[in-house]
This record gives sequence, structure tokens and C-alpha cells, in this order.
Amino acid sequence: MVGTSAWLLALSKNFPPKAKDRIDHLLKEDVVITTGIVKLEILGGTKTEREFQRLKTRFDALDAVETDVELWDRAYGLAFKLRRKGVTLPYTDILIAACALNATAIILHADAHFDLISKHIELKVESFAQDVRNLYQ
Repeated sequence: MVGTSAWLLALSKNFPPKAKDRIDHLLKEDVVITTGIVKLEILGGTKTEREFQRLKTRFDALDAVETDVELWDRAYGLAFKLRRKGVTLPYTDILIAACALNATAIILHADAHFDLISKHIELKVESFAQDVRNLYQ
């Protein structure tokens, strides 16, 4: 599962080539999945109708983890467990983590929140967060 932060890297002009190459490879292998909240975060940030339609078409072609009752229950439980450990994160990230867990998927991301989540539960991550930090240092 490619998280919003990794998509934003791949779509930006100043992306780390390593991140774009990894996403391109996964897309060619047809192993990328998504979920509605990631689509919302990406499509909600588009600037033009053309960009919106182009990206929507591409996202619609990906398999998606549905946010059914079971997934919401997992997200609630995950938020509760993390909070009990003193970890308070945006609920969007918790929902994305729950989607990845339900799909037994690895989250490819550039958001330190997922690295933090993976320290407290068995979430599998592939992180470009350090690459992003290096861009701005």
C-alpha cells in the first residue's frame, strides 16, 4: 500500500529518485493497493480538473481496501492501543495503518507517523521518511 506521503513524493518535481523508482516498480508489478482515505488526500489536493481526472483514473485502476465495519473496528482498537501507550496520531494515519493491516500489506511511506506506529504494533513499513529529511537539510 502506497501512503499519501509517498504518492506526494512521486508526484512532486523534487522527489527522491529512489522513491519514484520504487513506486514505478511496484506499479509495473501490479502489487499496489490503495484505500479511500489515501485517494481523498491525493485527489482533494489536486489543482485542476485535468489533474483530478488523470489521477482519479489511475487510482480507480488500483485494487482498494474497503472501509467496512471490520476495518473501522480495527482502526478504533488501534487508536485505543496507541493512545494507551502515549502515542497520539492523526486518525487518518491510523485508518491507513488499519487498512494495511487488514490487507496484510506493507505501507510504503515518507511519514514518520507510520514508523512510530510500527514500533508499537506489527505494521510492516517501507520508509522514505529519512530521504525526505535529507532533502531539507
